[in-house]
Amino acid sequence: MKERPIVSEQEMLRQREFMKLVKAMDIRPQSYHIVSMGCQMNERDSESIAGMLSEMGMAAEPVRENADLILYNTCCVRENAENKALGNVIWLKELKKDKPELMICVGGCMTQEKGMAAMMKKRYPFIDLVYGTHNLYKLPEYVYRVLTEKRPVVEVMDIDGEVVEGMPERRRNHFNAFVNIMYGCDNFCTYCIVPYVRGRERSRTPEAVIAECVRLQDEGAQEIMLLGQNVNSYRGGGAEFAELLYRIDKLGIPRIRFMTSHPKDLSDELIHAFGELSHLMPQLHLPVQAGSDEVLKRMNRSYNREHYLELVGKLRAVKPDIGLTSDIIVGFPGETLAQFEETMSLVRQVRFDAAYTFIYSPRTGTRAASYPDDTPYEVKSERIQRLIDLQQAISLEVLQQQVGERETVLVEAVSTRNAGAVGGKTPRGHMVNFPGDASLIGKFVEVEITSAGRNTLRGRQIMTEE
Repeated sequence: MKERPIVSEQEMLRQREFMKLVKAMDIRPQSYHIVSMGCQMNERDSESIAGMLSEMGMAAEPVRENADLILYNTCCVRENAENKALGNVIWLKELKKDKPELMICVGGCMTQEKGMAAMMKKRYPFIDLVYGTHNLYKLPEYVYRVLTEKRPVVEVMDIDGEVVEGMPERRRNHFNAFVNIMYGCDNFCTYCIVPYVRGRERSRTPEAVIAECVRLQDEGAQEIMLLGQNVNSYRGGGAEFAELLYRIDKLGIPRIRFMTSHPKDLSDELIHAFGELSHLMPQLHLPVQAGSDEVLKRMNRSYNREHYLELVGKLRAVKPDIGLTSDIIVGFPGETLAQFEETMSLVRQVRFDAAYTFIYSPRTGTRAASYPDDTPYEVKSERIQRLIDLQQAISLEVLQQQVGERETVLVEAVSTRNAGAVGGKTPRGHMVNFPGDASLIGKFVEVEITSAGRNTLRGRQIMTEE
């Protein structure tokens, strides 16, 4: 993999000066609200955004309408995500009529799409700031310009991307943390917009990743999730990612997870890590996308059905209880009924713990957007419902097999449906709800699984003898 440039320390110091300048201003936003859309990498970016805005003297405001600055961190991986973002932004126009001092900012993947920033500048002049994925670190400078120049700022950088270190952060909690290890993607699957909006692959150094993990451990992290568009190709692929996992495992952080993995780059070294590393959780998200070799070839996925099933066999040989999840696209251009049935048979054979299923969404600028597609949407809808029904039945069976087992749960939050219950994940990644209160958040609790729902487990806390 080509080495990508690192944003200089001088530039990061320069941005910190802009944070100080904004904080010292008499008239500036006093509070912020971030709407984060899309993947975990966007959520991690939002933690850096929150950190920068906090350094500028703003306080987090949980109610969007009450905030002085509202920022949308957008996604564009599918059309509905883009439409949702634009719909929300348009709604803010009315809010700004009643609150003219409101600062509206839009960033993330959607704004990095070719032509999107220019369109937004023309059609939505009430937006104060539009920036892209590659210049997130310049947010303090842009906020300062909006405040001092009294006009909208639109800045999107058309580059392959850089590695940024040293941005401020405001983590969502202290016990469960995201850690980016790489950015971008070089795969260019024919349906995917990510390489165009996130740039080419670029990895952080192992030393930078380890240093962040050590700091998080010192701050009380019980679980870290390593993130990348394709973690398997970290620093060029091969055994590099597995070597990083071995180094992190030695730190003693109780739980390590990662996502997302591309099947074509899943090395034997990484597979064996599941059988050897005591802190690596038995959970892997391994998107298959389709069960037909012909469809996989048109998607440019660089593996076939047989190879994917071989990987599943290897994983279960070293870790029989590993929980596998996947992404699956239905209705890819040219997909026949027979090809869809191949996907259904693969799902029956693999028996994923869960699968995220989508009807194909054409993305302008990708190769697949120009492929002929004569399958009616109604047919695609019928097919995806069949797939959903199948996977839900399998997921329920997988969860029911956990009933009666004892599991260690890292409690994440009080249940939104029951104030007398809390929820957290098992090592395999299954969500468990059980009676408890907020004092358990961030702690490991031994739980007996008592029943299974469609997507979650229910249990009871096992009280240890005093």
